[in-house]
Amino acid sequence: MIGSPSTDLSSKFALDTKGLGELKQGAKNGSPAALKEAATQFEAMFINMMMKSMRDATPADGLMDNNQTKMFTGMLDQQMSQNLAKRGMGLADVLTRQLTANQTGAAALAIGADGMAAGNAAAKAQALAPLDGSMRPGMDAATMIKTGARQPGAPALPLTTESGRVQAPHVRAFQEKLHPHAAEAERATGVPAKFMLGQAALESGWGKRMIRNADGSNSNNLFGIKAGPGWKGKVATAVTTEYVNGVAHRKVEKFRAYDTPADSFKDYANMLAKNPRYEKVINSGGDASQFAHGLQRAGYATDPLYASKLTRIIKQSLA
Repeated sequence: MIGSPSTDLSSKFALDTKGLGELKQGAKNGSPAALKEAATQFEAMFINMMMKSMRDATPADGLMDNNQTKMFTGMLDQQMSQNLAKRGMGLADVLTRQLTANQTGAAALAIGADGMAAGNAAAKAQALAPLDGSMRPGMDAATMIKTGARQPGAPALPLTTESGRVQAPHVRAFQEKLHPHAAEAERATGVPAKFMLGQAALESGWGKRMIRNADGSNSNNLFGIKAGPGWKGKVATAVTTEYVNGVAHRKVEKFRAYDTPADSFKDYANMLAKNPRYEKVINSGGDASQFAHGLQRAGYATDPLYASKLTRIIKQSLA
């Protein structure tokens, strides 16, 4: 394991590639000192980018403004950034706390360390995000970002949405937690897992507004499925909003309750597959808008904006 003296770059030249190599190896080996230093180097890169932006915004038409002076100014800025990062702005401490609980982020940061000087800031930020996944041997940071590398056997999810946005932490956590159940439901119905996750997010408020049982426990009803006369399982009672002729009304309804989220997905998949009214939903052809509008036409929800809300979640929020 690389000890702390060899990974301390704060007193070295900013372009010391040997030091960056040692830092990379130390972080790979799980050295806490290397992790702290890697976070500090990322903070230095962030400061350097701010300094570069300020330089670019300053008029440069004097006699001393040429390619040679720009090169040396850039080197000076990198060294100053490293010195400022050693004092700390707080970013390194935040990253260290996150990465300590997530060694994947540490590995991604270490592998990206040898390209910090010319790295892309957005890519580095994604590589640092706590994703609960892991890189495969030989995979570089860029490939990890593109593929959303996961632990062996876990589903691979992209790091950005269909619209190119980086997911919010609570959205990412929701999708990663429930994706295995959604994937199983996809195999049973043919409906893309992301579509079902989008509906679960809409119905449950990303898992934050789950229907509760009488004792306060979670009903695990992710899809807001009501308990009709034919339902023989557990039941939870809750107040819900129903629309009649476009006007919202508050009503008390009975909903199905499940032991686990997996049971909720299984029941939802069974309902889609066996109820004739959802035949067009099953055959939506992988189109998010057709899926959402098919559900609304089939009477799944009375909210007149249900389809547009669901389409937006699928396309803009989920990876």
